[in-house]
Amino acid sequence: MSVTLAFLGDVMLGRGVNDEIAKRPPESFWGDLLPVLRSADAVIANLEVALTPHRQPWWRTPKVFHFRADPRAIEVLKAARIRAVSLANNHSLDFEETGLLDTLRILDEAGIAHAGAGRNLAEARDPSLFEAAGLTLGMLAMTDNEPAFAAQADRPGTQYWDIARDPAALAIVEEQATSLRRRGAQIVILSLHWGPNMVEEPPVEFQEFAHGALDRGVDIIHGHSAHVFQAVEPYSRGLILYDTGDFLDDYAVDPNLRNDWSFVFLVELDAGRLRRCRMIPARLEYARVRRATGSEFEAIRERMRARCKAFNVPLTDSDEGLVLNLE
Repeated sequence: MSVTLAFLGDVMLGRGVNDEIAKRPPESFWGDLLPVLRSADAVIANLEVALTPHRQPWWRTPKVFHFRADPRAIEVLKAARIRAVSLANNHSLDFEETGLLDTLRILDEAGIAHAGAGRNLAEARDPSLFEAAGLTLGMLAMTDNEPAFAAQADRPGTQYWDIARDPAALAIVEEQATSLRRRGAQIVILSLHWGPNMVEEPPVEFQEFAHGALDRGVDIIHGHSAHVFQAVEPYSRGLILYDTGDFLDDYAVDPNLRNDWSFVFLVELDAGRLRRCRMIPARLEYARVRRATGSEFEAIRERMRARCKAFNVPLTDSDEGLVLNLE
């Protein structure tokens, strides 16, 4: 049985995007990539916004950006048939614990699975199970961003770890992956919001952590946080997407790092085994994303090829972008 999973980077529905939600149909935010997303059996993203009517921003520690979207923004996620999101990031509590609790409730009501944040520490560490075309998927999520947002035994928050330095982080990954297998997961996804912004290559310690996670039962690593895409790497029987970049937002664009260039990462499985990863170049506009075309299409492909060269990853050109065979 063939199954296709679509992985996206950061989806930020606040500020200018939230303003546009009142003016446009939810399908419009995904542009001509909407058919690609809807053709996948499951779409997985990092949701970098609080879905809440609560308007008091986080104030207990210094923070520059606070992202909030009205509850109706859930329709944008539903339009793309997003099936699961990571909440382990530095924006889930931008509007305090109330904002996170509202987000959890709204996602639950929409039937969108989530991992990486919860009403207490136990719930933040609890992985999520969901189905895609008869395949049972498990997802766990963690972040090394915003330690003040970390869940406590009796306080809502994220699953926070010093991913590169704390040896307990890998032990927790193994524990959660094992738990997911026992609960019936056939594929285990680890979603990681790790590292600083605007970094083009994963540091060695992240590479070592990713390899260690796959050695401990993870099949796919879904990285994000850098705002720019990084290399992909096959390892053992699995796949590492070191950073999937941005995907939907209202951000200013760095003319050199090009945080408005990204991909839809389509991971194809057959009989529960990873077969290939197709990468479709994407161009982010203000509160909208579309397929990259022309010279930008070629430039995005070339940048990914260059970033994968250090990992000796053989990418093949295709009419829609790039292909990595995993067999």
